[in-house]
Amino acid sequence: MAFAAGSSISVTSISCSFKQNKAPIRFSNLNSVSLSINAKSFPSLRSRTVQNRFLVSCAAKPETVHKVCEIVRKQLALPAETAVTGDSKFAALGADSLDTVEIVMGLEEAFDISVQEDSAQNIATVQDAADLIETLVEKKGA
Repeated sequence: MAFAAGSSISVTSISCSFKQNKAPIRFSNLNSVSLSINAKSFPSLRSRTVQNRFLVSCAAKPETVHKVCEIVRKQLALPAETAVTGDSKFAALGADSLDTVEIVMGLEEAFDISVQEDSAQNIATVQDAADLIETLVEKKGA
């Protein structure tokens, strides 16, 4: 059973099904889900377990993650064969704190955004950066 209110979803069972225009979307593993609601596409939803409940947040678009991967690769001068994905941690890619600041500055320039220092300190992975960028771009457009 799932209950949605505003921007949060409370899930009380492990298996859920959503039906829209006779095309059901089913998931039984709440780690990742793709769906479309009212012509808005949510390519990936992620969930995190917090105190026996799930928090579901929309992940960044694949295009944004790809662009962030390329910027990280360029800033760290990584060889083409080095895998950089949404799950890549900056530290695991060899970035120190100065490299991370340079990555954030590169992202600000590429996406024409401004990242606050407290938000920048919470960025540990490519996905974290992409999610923050999507949020900032959305706020800027509003």
